[in-house]
Amino acid sequence: MTPTELFKALADETRVRITQQIVREGELCVCELTAALEQSQPKISRHLALLRSSGLLQDRRAGQWIYYRLHPQLPAWAAEILTQVLNADGPQLAEDQLRLHSMRDRPDRASLCG
Repeated sequence: MTPTELFKALADETRVRITQQIVREGELCVCELTAALEQSQPKISRHLALLRSSGLLQDRRAGQWIYYRLHPQLPAWAAEILTQVLNADGPQLAEDQLRLHSMRDRPDRASLCG
């Protein structure tokens, strides 16, 4: 991944918010992101597909769920930039986190990984 590819991937507020949540949580599924960002499933899925095709995210299937996380081979400089973006924080990030953590019927990763 080049700096240009990273910034192109993040050149949309929804993709930045998705990435912030994934950096903070480690891994999230589409339903968690739709709840946190209050966006439709098709919109979130479209942005996740772009983030995955850019090399920023990787997905994995666990039962009926598909989870997204930062790509494990993401260059260290790119991971550092994403951490700095997360540390910039802001009211939108806090609101997204509140919605995520108050989500009902949130998938239980512990039971899926056991």
